[in-house]
Amino acid sequence: MIPNKTIKDLIGKHSNLERELSSGNIDKKLFAEKSKEYSDLNEIIDNAKKYLSFENDKNELEKILNDQNSDNELLKMAEVELKDLETQHKKNEKKLKLFLLPKDEADKKNAIIEIRAGTGGLEASLFASDLFKMYEKVSNKKKWFLEIISISKSDAGGLKEVIASIKGTNIYSTLKYESGVHRVQRVPDTETQGRVHTSAATVAVLPEVEEVDLKINESDLRIDVFRAGGPGGQSVNTTDSAVRITHVPTGISVSQQDEKSQHKNKSKGLKILRARLYELERSRIDLERSKDRKSKIGTGDRSERIRTYNFPQGRVTDHRINLTLHKLDEFLEGEAFDEMIESLLLKAQEESLSNLYQ
Repeated sequence: MIPNKTIKDLIGKHSNLERELSSGNIDKKLFAEKSKEYSDLNEIIDNAKKYLSFENDKNELEKILNDQNSDNELLKMAEVELKDLETQHKKNEKKLKLFLLPKDEADKKNAIIEIRAGTGGLEASLFASDLFKMYEKVSNKKKWFLEIISISKSDAGGLKEVIASIKGTNIYSTLKYESGVHRVQRVPDTETQGRVHTSAATVAVLPEVEEVDLKINESDLRIDVFRAGGPGGQSVNTTDSAVRITHVPTGISVSQQDEKSQHKNKSKGLKILRARLYELERSRIDLERSKDRKSKIGTGDRSERIRTYNFPQGRVTDHRINLTLHKLDEFLEGEAFDEMIESLLLKAQEESLSNLYQ
C-alpha cells in the first residue's frame, strides 16, 4: 500500500510545476527540465487523484449496499460499480508504484558492449561472432548506430573479442540485462561424429559515460605506448601508436591499437576505461543497497550463466526468468529479441515492486 502522503506530495508537486510553468517567470535553464517533470507527472496525475479518493468512493457505495431501503436495481448497480472501483484501484496502485520506483540514471545512456569468446576454443570464437552479428541486426532494426571500438579475430574466422559503442535512444535500459555468460549447444563444423558441443561467450554491457559524468585524475593513470601488432605477432605499424592505459588505484587496464593514431587510440581507450570505472562504482553502490535481498536478474555479474542457445532443438532459454523461445533462428536474426527483453524488463519491475512499500 502506498502512503497517502506520498500521493499527496505528487499531486502537490504537479500543481506547483503547473503554476511555475504558466507564470512565465521560470529560469530558462530550468524550463526544459521542469517541463519534462511536469509532462511525466501528467501521465499519472489522474491515477493519483483516483487513488486518494478510493476510500471515500468505496464507503459511499458500501453505504448503499448496507442500506435496507435500497431497491434491487440500485443494489446491483452499486455492486457492479464497487467491483469496477476495486479493479481500477489495483491498476492505479500498480501504475503509481512503477512511477515511484527508483530511476536508474544510466538507463537513458548509450552503451558499450564487450563480447569475448569463453570456454570452447575456436567454436567459442564463432559463437562470439554470432552474438555480435545478432546485436548488429538488432541495432539495424532499431535504427541504432553501432561503431566498433576494437576487434580481435580468431583463426577460424570468429571473434576472440569485440568492443563496440551503440548509440540511440534508451540503449542501456534495453541491453543491460544481456551481461553474463551466453552458452551455445550445437554440432561444430569440425565435428565428424555429430556430437553436440557446449561453448560459451561472455557479454558485458556498460553505460557509456562522458567526462562530465566521471572525472578521472591524470595522476591516477599510467599510460604506456607500444607498437601495434597483428595476427601472429607481425608488426602492422611502424610507429608506437598502440596505447595501454592503467588506472592505478583500481588496477583496471585497457589496451587500444586499432587506430593508426596514438591520440585516437588513447581517446577510445579512455572511453572504455570511463565506462568500466563508472560500472565498478555502480556495482559497489548496488551491492550496498541489495545486501538484504538478491535480485534474480543481474546486470553486472559476468560469471553468471544467463542464457542457452540450443541449436539441435532450435530454442533459446533465459535461465533467470525460465523463459524458452522455440525460435532460435529468428532470435539470432534479431526478430524475437524484443520478446525476450520485454519479459526480462517485466520480471525486473515485478521484483522491484515486491520490495516497495512492503
